[in-house]
Amino acid sequence: MDSTKKITKKLAGTAKGTGLWLTSVGNEFGQVLISVLTAQEGAGLDRMVDGLVRRYQEAGVDPPAVLYVDCGCCTDVGETKLKARFRGWPELTVKLDIWHFMRRIAVGCTTDAHQLYPIFMSRISACIFEWDAADVSLLRQAKRALLMSQGWPALTDADVNKHLTREELALHCRRRTRGEETTILLLEQLLTELMSNKGNDSLGVPLLDKERMGHIWSVQKKHIKCIQDPPGVVLYTETGSITKGGVLLRTYRCARDSTSLESFHLHLNRFIPGYSANSLIFQIYLLEGLNRWNQDREAASLASEPSALRSYTGELVHCVNCNFEKLFGRKVVPNFCPPARYTGELIGVQYLFQQTGQALQNMNPDCEQTAELIEDLNVDEREEDEGFCDISEDHTIVDPEAALSPSSSTLRSGSSTAVTSSVASLPVST
Repeated sequence: MDSTKKITKKLAGTAKGTGLWLTSVGNEFGQVLISVLTAQEGAGLDRMVDGLVRRYQEAGVDPPAVLYVDCGCCTDVGETKLKARFRGWPELTVKLDIWHFMRRIAVGCTTDAHQLYPIFMSRISACIFEWDAADVSLLRQAKRALLMSQGWPALTDADVNKHLTREELALHCRRRTRGEETTILLLEQLLTELMSNKGNDSLGVPLLDKERMGHIWSVQKKHIKCIQDPPGVVLYTETGSITKGGVLLRTYRCARDSTSLESFHLHLNRFIPGYSANSLIFQIYLLEGLNRWNQDREAASLASEPSALRSYTGELVHCVNCNFEKLFGRKVVPNFCPPARYTGELIGVQYLFQQTGQALQNMNPDCEQTAELIEDLNVDEREEDEGFCDISEDHTIVDPEAALSPSSSTLRSGSSTAVTSSVASLPVST
């Protein structure tokens, strides 16, 4: 579950200034289960949560085991307000998203433009995660064979690591957290090293603000337990396999991070055209974007080849399937599922208006008022990227060469060297 404020600035007309947050909840496939505009967070999300719980119950689907959030994850005493809000799922575990945890730690940097900042983020990731040794070994084998087929000489593991990309690691290799004690030890070693002169760049500018970072670490240290992988929960789903260099590699999707939701919020700001939109236009583009986004995520999660029929219109696909099945006994798009019965949940601007007491205009496409509004809409300011592409980059995977190479024992920036051998030589899991 993730929230953003940026998109609410586009609300115009009578709704302008009434929506403070847009909150979305996604599933393990990257699909958005619900997206609502709210006048407030906290209690303002109760109706959304109740609708989600009821939807799972009516569908006969097991409730989620883990919910990753950007705040409100844990407390020293009792349960958090967020956990109480999901009382319909008593077994639900609420955890802090690891990318948000890394960003909290990074606030202690003097600037994100510092020469050592990218490598610092990669070291934080290495302190938290360890790669599955078997997966990494198989990927190296495939990469080595591919490079040698292109004329490269025999390569060592360190040489092969230089050619591995973040996308390849995320697609073919699984990770797990190192455990609370190990993570605390490694992070404290990293911060101690970089708060010394070894954390300065070539001009002597320190990477970390000592006083600020000391306070941040004392506050965020309690969340180390929260970011650990829950026992007994399978976080990786096998989505298929590909052959690279003559080696069969499995492909995986991880349900741990919030990358997909953040990507959705980024693109939502793009596929609602212009800088402002009245409530009706905003709602129309939001619903259309949700529909297309979820269809793309569904297609990406399937191991089978996508259908040759390219259409986001469910009515058209359903009609073609029915007629084709009558004539030829099979469906053109066998994986297509018609939309289920509407559950009555409020989506987008409708949810906001339920809180503010306003009423959404008639959304019937045959309505004369709707036709006039759409006809007058200026779309000249639409950006080229409409946001219906698949963005699967995991922000916690940074600098794969340094993370996988035991020989990389220093952080180099210009003429200065920050020695962090205790972290840079972190091995993968066995």
